[in-house]
Amino acid sequence: MTDTNGKINLLGLTQPEMEQFFEKLGEKRFRAGQVMKWIHHFGVDDFAAMTNVGKALREKLEAAAYIRGPEVVSEDISSDGTRKWVVRVASGSCVETVYIPQGGRGTLCVSSQAGCALDCSFCSTGKQGFNSDLTAAEIIGQVWIACKSFGSVPATIDRAVTNVVMMGMGEPLLNFDNVVAAMKIMMDDLGYGISKRKVTLSTSGVVPMIDKLGEVIDVSLALSLHAPNDELRSQLVPINKKYPLEMLLAACKRYVSGLGEKRVLTIEYTLLKDVNDKLEHAEQMVALLADIPCKINLIPFNPFPHSGYERPSNNAIRRFQELLQKAGHNVTVRTTRGEDIDAACGQLVGQVMDRTRRSERYIAVRQLNGDSDAPRSTASRN
Repeated sequence: MTDTNGKINLLGLTQPEMEQFFEKLGEKRFRAGQVMKWIHHFGVDDFAAMTNVGKALREKLEAAAYIRGPEVVSEDISSDGTRKWVVRVASGSCVETVYIPQGGRGTLCVSSQAGCALDCSFCSTGKQGFNSDLTAAEIIGQVWIACKSFGSVPATIDRAVTNVVMMGMGEPLLNFDNVVAAMKIMMDDLGYGISKRKVTLSTSGVVPMIDKLGEVIDVSLALSLHAPNDELRSQLVPINKKYPLEMLLAACKRYVSGLGEKRVLTIEYTLLKDVNDKLEHAEQMVALLADIPCKINLIPFNPFPHSGYERPSNNAIRRFQELLQKAGHNVTVRTTRGEDIDAACGQLVGQVMDRTRRSERYIAVRQLNGDSDAPRSTASRN
């Protein structure tokens, strides 16, 4: 990504791209590693602070490049330790990044697009429509911001961010090149050194890009399933009309089998009261996933205004889980985290809110849905 002066943002360059950049400057390739460490290991965005880089090269870098992450608009911390950053990207839109601590693990949920074009019926992000793709720098910049916020250096064992999931705003496979570049930086030892098993891409089911993904990277894969049959899934996840379950699951099996090492597919399933939470749906899931190595993550619906859906009862969730477990599946129920800062799964809508008036979220969604009686909001929405 270049600015109006033709300078390139080094934050989003993979190691090979960084090496090519230095070769074009007439410099040795090893300089790429030095600068990547300064950027990703130490969060440095000022060439003058790179003490092992000579003055002449620093001057070259100042003339040809810059290091810039997304603008942090706000940072909220939940009572349970969950953090949410609202960041503004170059298009002027805002996206959200969520950090979820649990035991010795810290999972960062990263956005790939501002808004989303897929319009899954139970997800508030899709209600704002699609605004823009994020650049590689804007994607990896979310990891950069989080690590700097914690003062976390990737070279240390106890770093705050141990896992990354491309499960924030947007469909990652519809911003393929930028997402892949960012994930490569996440896994690079010169970047964040995160294991390929701990970087996960979650997709709603863009079948051709799942096969393409397997050709270029070996991150973990999660499928947003949400329904065990085509009729219901097409209602909840409209892309299913183009890529139905048989086609989708075949692509997922190809991807996972290509990983080897006993890797499995993660199935994400949002439970909606009286919609997809019945025992017959669980039985259909058992049949659907019979020959697919997978683990199942059940997500009780996190309500947002005017969604039209409700969270199932705890008893319904437990019965659904038990039926799947009796069939031999590894099943977990995701604990709702960060709900008090609207950071729970399915609640990300990319709005900048007045922190003292959380009703702004409700107002903005009403306006977005064309409610003429909605009060005027003081928060900006991109």
